[in-house]
Amino acid sequence: MVEAINGNLSVRAVADTTLMQWTPSPSGSVWRKRVHLVGPPESGQVTSVVRYEPASRFPAHDHPEGEEILVLEGVFSDEHGDWPAGTFLLNPEGFRHAPFSEPGCVLLVKLRQFPGRERHHVVVDTHKLAWESSSIPAVDHKPLYQQAGFSDLMRLERWEPQADLGVISYEQGAELFVLEGEFADEVRAYSAGCWLRLPVGSEHHPRSAGRCTLYIKRSGLPYLRSAA
Repeated sequence: MVEAINGNLSVRAVADTTLMQWTPSPSGSVWRKRVHLVGPPESGQVTSVVRYEPASRFPAHDHPEGEEILVLEGVFSDEHGDWPAGTFLLNPEGFRHAPFSEPGCVLLVKLRQFPGRERHHVVVDTHKLAWESSSIPAVDHKPLYQQAGFSDLMRLERWEPQADLGVISYEQGAELFVLEGEFADEVRAYSAGCWLRLPVGSEHHPRSAGRCTLYIKRSGLPYLRSAA
């Protein structure tokens, strides 16, 4: 069975995960809030906020077309290590693991959106990275992933209070997830827990009243399949 959640890539998509209900995964102790799905429920392209209960485990599995994880709360683990809040992981095609969490954790997870066995396996402790100045005043960033031969670029951004970013264009689309604070554009406001996807060729004019921290992914839409 093929399903779709926010599967039309040609339109703006928004989801406030704080207002969504947790739904069960095949593991009885792992729950999720899906903001994007195209394909079969358990093997399609998907973006979710995922919650592991304490002492929860998931069976060993492969990751066709890769996996991306940002640990939001707690400690996420697998046989390769323990990854506390603030850890960014990119597990490329061919990667296999059996994830678990002893204390429990909350993750932002993207599956089957990273084709290419040439991609690097990436582990970043974002707390150990210094904020770097960007080309936009009042905006600093921490790089997460960028690799020659692939269009997608992921990073954290911190917008200072009263930041006005001007009109930003996204030639190959973008996804934003608000980690802390709130920002607004000409359409609406987005608070912590909000996910926003902007289509290819779109633009918006974001501003922040207070300090705001976001996960931002640019140019990842070319790797997504549209349901429309």
